[in-house]
Amino acid sequence: MKISLMDRSLYFKGLLLLIRKDQVVEEEERALMMRIGRLFNFEKRFCQEVIDEILTNRHVVDEPPLFSEPAISRCFIQDGLKLSLADGHIHDSEWQWLKAVAAKNNLDQNWCEALLQTTLDQAGGDLGDALEAERFVWE
Repeated sequence: MKISLMDRSLYFKGLLLLIRKDQVVEEEERALMMRIGRLFNFEKRFCQEVIDEILTNRHVVDEPPLFSEPAISRCFIQDGLKLSLADGHIHDSEWQWLKAVAAKNNLDQNWCEALLQTTLDQAGGDLGDALEAERFVWE
């Protein structure tokens, strides 16, 4: 699936906003964000800096991203849930953020609720290492 530079930037920024919802950036979250940064071909130092500053940067606008295609939005929600679970549980503020992204991108709320339930059901087992972001290609 193709993704533009704008959508890659929104995806990464949206996930940054997600990891700051509980006011703690855990090492597992940091590792997943760095992995996504590599997948999107973002400079390692840039990724490290924005992750380090996400909790204290008061200039960041906390607005849900609007993606160019629903398929990208669905991938974002799926990766967002995996990122939210990286610290062992999904905080309500994280779930509310993901629902706001879904609403802004006109995704079916029933799909979101079903995805959440499936993700929580699998959380006791292995969610796997695959990220939806791995499916993207760009020119």
